[in-house]
Amino acid sequence: MDILLVASAFNSLSQRLYAELSDHGHRVDVVLASHGPGPVRAAVRETRPELIVAPMLRTALPEDVWREHTCLIVHPGPPGDRGPSSLDWAVTEQAPRWGVTVLQAEAAMDAGPVWAAEPFAVPPAGKSDLYRNEVSDAAVTAVHTAVRRYAEGSHKPMPQTHESVDVVWRDAFRQERRRIDWKRDDTATVLRKLRGADSQPGVLDELLGREVFLHGGHPEDRLRGRPGELLAQRAGAVCRATRDGAVWIPELRPRRNSGDPAPFRRPAASVLAALAGEHAPPLPQAPVPFELPADRRTWTDIRYRQHGGTGFLEFSFPGGAMSTEQCRRLLAAYEYALTRPTRVLVLGGARDFFSNGIHLNVIEAAPDPAQESWDNLNAMDDLVEAVLRTTDRLVVAALAGNAAAGGAMLALAADQVWCRTGAVLNPHYRRMGLYGSEFWTYSLPRRAGAQTAERLTTEALPVSAATAERIGLVDRLVAAAPGDFAAEAGRLATGLAAVPDLDRRIAAKAAARAADEGQRPLADHRQAELARMHAVFFDPDAPYHALRSAFVRKTPAGSPRPLAAAAGDVR
Repeated sequence: MDILLVASAFNSLSQRLYAELSDHGHRVDVVLASHGPGPVRAAVRETRPELIVAPMLRTALPEDVWREHTCLIVHPGPPGDRGPSSLDWAVTEQAPRWGVTVLQAEAAMDAGPVWAAEPFAVPPAGKSDLYRNEVSDAAVTAVHTAVRRYAEGSHKPMPQTHESVDVVWRDAFRQERRRIDWKRDDTATVLRKLRGADSQPGVLDELLGREVFLHGGHPEDRLRGRPGELLAQRAGAVCRATRDGAVWIPELRPRRNSGDPAPFRRPAASVLAALAGEHAPPLPQAPVPFELPADRRTWTDIRYRQHGGTGFLEFSFPGGAMSTEQCRRLLAAYEYALTRPTRVLVLGGARDFFSNGIHLNVIEAAPDPAQESWDNLNAMDDLVEAVLRTTDRLVVAALAGNAAAGGAMLALAADQVWCRTGAVLNPHYRRMGLYGSEFWTYSLPRRAGAQTAERLTTEALPVSAATAERIGLVDRLVAAAPGDFAAEAGRLATGLAAVPDLDRRIAAKAAARAADEGQRPLADHRQAELARMHAVFFDPDAPYHALRSAFVRKTPAGSPRPLAAAAGDVR
């Protein structure tokens, strides 16, 4: 079937639906509604789709489009739920169960007949994490059901006037409802408000006399202070006291002043320093060891734990982005893990992103973005090289969620890649106008072959977990719910550490690495890749700079047809 995806952004859900619908044999095209109704109408005329699916829309479809074509809207709420802030309400009100509904577009918002619906349990997670995982799983299931029913031609969608549907209108969740009263709200309430707005739009608050948006929230079990007081910093996050405890806030975003460029999220401590300048409060550092006691309830973005002969290096960075400083800290943790007596080392977080490579937001905010790009890339290369040069144990990359660009290459540097079935890989760099590094010219052909590696990096399309396994990027698919992936990966890793021929496998790995080094040293791959990247970073007219700025500020850039745009050479 010819399907047109219409989305306000080619985000994680849009990419997953593109990849998985394509896997099912459908011909799928994409157009971005963020460029206005004109490109949407043009795409409809050009592709003449049998079906239009809108997985993520911030604006309404043009009336002539939904009147003349069957248009299915993916709404992140159960049947009968209406309004633009469905997930915000679900997280804030601690709904135990929620759902995704695929409904037909009509004049009234979210009021069309239902083609499919899929429920899910709501974990204690942030809104963006929930969206990329439980919501994404339910949405893909519901869309596949709706597409199948449409193709069969006999299904009659259920009107929302049906007696089994309870219609509930939920207003937009505005900042007045999100406001934190630091003197009255307990820690649980503060965390609920922060998690309900973790990625967008954030919680509007005031720090150092400036209005800022708070992004993300995690509990702290030991630090205490006056309600609202800034207590400490750790790994770029800041700790703030509540009336009965404290919370860690990883990122801040300044409120936009009239005439200023659109601000963007970045590590909280750096935003405070930029806002206050010389008057920044001397927040003490509150470091924690890589190996934390099991009973500690505090935030850190990197942890190490060990179970028998298996080590687990867990990391989780907001948005999957890794700054220069984060790469260096993760490398230090990796080097620490190599000192531990294990034969298998597992890399990856418990859920959500694995890694998306260098931190474009931190780069954009730097006094010299070109130099920061260069420093960040070299720090990322150092980390990937350390994984590639590990020959005394097996390294497993366990992808609970998506991986892209250098983050995908970090995964491919491991000996085995285990991937949750709902994850999406973007093993390319071209959409940011880059050639790429992180030893992709070694790792990608080694796994997928030279021809497939060339296709992946030039077409620059998202790849489903199933396709990634089929072409050799992934060694094992893990069919687990988002909350169960870590436990299942742990079970598999324990089993791997106990296989009788583990020593033989490790020896074979070391021999293969030595043979590859003799054929073409890793240093040669790195030097050649970095030469291409240096030329881009330090060329002020290179497309990378404009693409990066548009990406972090969430402004439209490039073609409204993101897949068609991949045909152009922006390297």
